Amino acid sequence: MPLLLQPHPLSHKKLHIALVGNPNSGKSSLFNSLTGLNQKVGNFPGVTVDKKTGSTRLDDRTEAELIDLPGTYSLYPRRADEWVAYKVLMGADTDLKADVVLLVADASNLKRNLLFCSQMIDLKIPVVMALTMNDIASKKGIKIDISGLEADLGIPVVAVNPRKNKGLNELKKVLAQVSRLGNSAVPRDFIDNKKLAAPSIDAIQQLDGSLSDYAAVHYLINHESFPLSETVQQKIEQIEIDHKFNPTKTQAEEIMHRYTRIRQIMQQNVLEPGPLEKKLFTDKLDNLLLHHTWGYVILLSVLFLLFQSIFWLAAFPMDGIEWGFAEISGWLGTHLPSGWWSDLIINGLVAGLSGILVFVPQIMILFGLITILEDTGYMARISFLSDRLMRKVGLNGKSVMPMVSGFACAVPAIMSARNIENRKERLLTIMVTPLMSCSARLPVYTILISLVIDDTYYLGFLSLQGLVMMALYLLGTVMALIVSYVMKWFIKISEKSFFILELPIYRAPRWKNVVITMVEKARIFVTDAGKVIMVISLLLWFLSSYGPGDRMEKTETKYVALIQQMPDQIDSLQRQLSTEKLQNSYAGILGQFIEPAIQPLGYDWKIGISLITSFAAREVFVGTMATLYSVEESDDSSLRAKLQSAKHADGSKVYTLAAALSLMVFYVLAMQCMSTLAVVKRETKSWKWPTIQLIYMTVLAYGMSWITYILFS
Repeated sequence: MPLLLQPHPLSHKKLHIALVGNPNSGKSSLFNSLTGLNQKVGNFPGVTVDKKTGSTRLDDRTEAELIDLPGTYSLYPRRADEWVAYKVLMGADTDLKADVVLLVADASNLKRNLLFCSQMIDLKIPVVMALTMNDIASKKGIKIDISGLEADLGIPVVAVNPRKNKGLNELKKVLAQVSRLGNSAVPRDFIDNKKLAAPSIDAIQQLDGSLSDYAAVHYLINHESFPLSETVQQKIEQIEIDHKFNPTKTQAEEIMHRYTRIRQIMQQNVLEPGPLEKKLFTDKLDNLLLHHTWGYVILLSVLFLLFQSIFWLAAFPMDGIEWGFAEISGWLGTHLPSGWWSDLIINGLVAGLSGILVFVPQIMILFGLITILEDTGYMARISFLSDRLMRKVGLNGKSVMPMVSGFACAVPAIMSARNIENRKERLLTIMVTPLMSCSARLPVYTILISLVIDDTYYLGFLSLQGLVMMALYLLGTVMALIVSYVMKWFIKISEKSFFILELPIYRAPRWKNVVITMVEKARIFVTDAGKVIMVISLLLWFLSSYGPGDRMEKTETKYVALIQQMPDQIDSLQRQLSTEKLQNSYAGILGQFIEPAIQPLGYDWKIGISLITSFAAREVFVGTMATLYSVEESDDSSLRAKLQSAKHADGSKVYTLAAALSLMVFYVLAMQCMSTLAVVKRETKSWKWPTIQLIYMTVLAYGMSWITYILFS
């Protein structure tokens, strides 16, 4: 009686290859090199774990789908993403079957990688090993006899360098050959698994004779997590009782036997330098970058340069885009006949589009610099440096990666918290990550800083605007740590916490990868965020141009009469007409309704409308302001100029230093967007935590903004 329905390895129309390996073994690089742009990213059914798949052609006859499974160190899962990889490899995933396993192993750290490899071999699945990091192994003085390694493991081993596209054609050829061999390509046993628990294994194999000895061991240990019938589950439980199966003892014996055999293989096939050999340059670099004092100084310097660069490098393209849209608006205003549709194009479509494209340079620069930090290996060092501080506030070093990723976007950042094993630390990380200023807030900060902060440079290169920008990012980070410290006393989850992090070796950034990331993120910003901004801009144009009843008609009639009486004041009256029409529109009525609640913060009703619309996406703030001011004013000046001249009813400026700083603080601390709340609900599987998150962030934002306004007024 089969336990699971497992299809024949070649029953698929397209070959399915599972890409597996330890974290930082070069798996992602190999996946990208083999699949190119033929990739899809989704979620595995039923779990919030990224599912990356891609197509590649092995030869003229064979097309394959590559499934990039989450990185794992062994076949004993602890985290949600490791369970996903485990179930696919065990044949317990009903939606995904692997015909061949492509195992990526780091040549510079082969002993550790061979543990997982040996477990794959004993599952009796066709396995091919791709040996990466060979250049680093060579620098360390490590020499590997690949043919001897193949003979001892009983599987094909191919040396590759995905970064330079070396060895990929040979790897494809080997994968195609192994796929055609099918079951005859199944490797021999790495260790004698039957000795681990012979009576129990025999009993499991009587239930399903297709299981290997090692697969039977895993059915004994983890059968509760497999999609088995209740009857089969009870039978396995009874086998465990009858034969006094001890999973902990069995697992310990297995690992011990594997490392004994791995040591023999290493002695025969790998020549390693002695422990007194000279350290690599990267080891010396770590002594500086991870120093208990200088490490933090360098980290702050790197972040400082990051934010200075965002302003300095983006200034010229942003000015050019602003000028271009002002020219387009002016040309359209001159050549298009007056009417509702021309007003829609100029003040709805073009104004909304300018609010999107003007910030593309900053988005590209931010993501480009973050990609360089990740590619060089420095981002992992930030986690290591921060562990001591993180532990004091209830987090651990692994929380840094989601929090730093939150500078880009909170949605994938919160999803990346799955790598944190401790449930309390994971929940705390999720709760505070939205306080990190995402790239969607960058347009808001940029325009407000340019309004009230002088473009002053200290020492010839320190931008005051860049310093204010960095202060906003630091404010979000400090508040995240404070909130985590407070929340750790209220979240009652007791679990041991460990921080195990493998530091990747330093490498030169892949400039092609950096450019692709910059272009891709800009495309996503323009298409995904842009869609939301354009829809809201067009909706706002309608709400700003029309009002209930005959309010708008009465206003127009009133000013037509005034213009006839005072023709010499036509320009002034036209501006007053636009202002009064906006106040009587649907948008104006809504804004004035909420104005009393936000007046203590120094905001007017137009800012109130922007606060509401930007809950869809933070960058919508700029599009909203662009539309509101374009509807009110008919000139073609830039949005910055319009905001600079904006005034309250009493003639005082709207965007004073106090009001602008208050608004910046509000955007630092308020909940980012609806998408963030949705992903928190999905990750925590409850509306409780996103509700708490929305309430505490709103109260915190309102309170701190009010204090800021009072202090600077």
